[in-house]
Amino acid sequence: MPLSTPDQPPRPRDPALSGSGVGATGPVGVAQRASAPAAGGVGRRTRAPLAVAAAVTTGLAALMSYLPVAVVLGLIQIAGDSGTLGGAARLGLAGWLLGHGVPLGTTAGSLGLPPLALALLAAWRVLRAGVHTSRAIGARRSGSLRQAALVACIVGLAYGLIGALAAAAVDGGGTKVSWPRAAATLAVFGAVAALIGALHTTDALRAVAARTPGALRDGLRGGVVAALLLIGAGAGAAGLAVAVGGGEASDMIGAYRTGVAGQAGITLVSAAYAPNASIWAAAYLLGPGFAVGTDSAVRTTEVTLGALPAVPLLAGLPHGPVGGFGAVLLTVPVIAGMAAGCLLARRAMRVRSRERGPAGWASLLAAAATAGPVAGGMLGLAALASGGPLGAGRLAEIGPVGWQVAAAATVLVTLGLLVGAAATRVFTGR
Repeated sequence: MPLSTPDQPPRPRDPALSGSGVGATGPVGVAQRASAPAAGGVGRRTRAPLAVAAAVTTGLAALMSYLPVAVVLGLIQIAGDSGTLGGAARLGLAGWLLGHGVPLGTTAGSLGLPPLALALLAAWRVLRAGVHTSRAIGARRSGSLRQAALVACIVGLAYGLIGALAAAAVDGGGTKVSWPRAAATLAVFGAVAALIGALHTTDALRAVAARTPGALRDGLRGGVVAALLLIGAGAGAAGLAVAVGGGEASDMIGAYRTGVAGQAGITLVSAAYAPNASIWAAAYLLGPGFAVGTDSAVRTTEVTLGALPAVPLLAGLPHGPVGGFGAVLLTVPVIAGMAAGCLLARRAMRVRSRERGPAGWASLLAAAATAGPVAGGMLGLAALASGGPLGAGRLAEIGPVGWQVAAAATVLVTLGLLVGAAATRVFTGR
């Protein structure tokens, strides 16, 4: 007797076997059931509207960069027995705006020297806002340059609005802040930082890099590395100088007589200006140096100083021009360029050998020659951002001159890059 005939209905399956995907349904059925909506009616993940996502992430970014400033400045106010919660919050907003490069008008003159440590913290938080906004709208790994630019624009607008509101809250009572300037400054700041995060999250940066000529791509990367190496050398030099003058710095902190909380606040404020000092030290190593007041100069060949504020960070200033062994400092920019050139050449040769064979001399030297002006431009912008006035009078000019730093860095770092890249190419024998 046959087991089944075409006229007979199909034999019912075991529910246990059907539920496990065994039998006629096969693995395709399992995949279909796995991708089906759950019993609760939850389907595809919903995407947040761009405006809502940008408002939430940008607001959190602003709050997380503002709170440390309010705490530090609140410590100083509390130590002086003159602080209130509202006063500390308002003072924190003023310091937060100053960290973004928004000048503050005071009874003592314009205050426009930004603490770059705060600027870096704020840039990092807004960059993360760009990342989270891109993910919230479903643009992750989309490769869309348009979506990345749109995220940056909306985050920048939200950040500019926050800056305008902060300026309106600070303005008055002896402190003047232009809310249109605050809005414009923070909008540009937020858009640039968010664009970096959005480009990385959407993979648009990788798509743009793939269409960029290899020599230009390597030159941009090498220039960034050279600039960071030189700023790092400046940080080391500044730290060593402050350590040597540590006794004088301790005396300055103790002279404030503000108690433990106040001295901790003063120390943290000095730390907020540590990146400024690193850039000034890099300008010193490059040759142009920097100013600490009008008619002053701090260079390897000349040191002219007048009356200085009692700031612990200034305890590391040199007392005279370098001589003898100190002239070795002048080779630091070239050495930093050589190190960057070595890294550039090794990476270029590794990539070219993997893709199209050994790297040619023309493309390698073109990349090194491109990296020099890139490093010079970055250092010039950093020098420009690190300076500003500390009131009226002789402290109206503080910091290096941007174009002088850019010109010196372009010449010295390009020389080092060419030497380092060529030497690496020769000695590796590839």
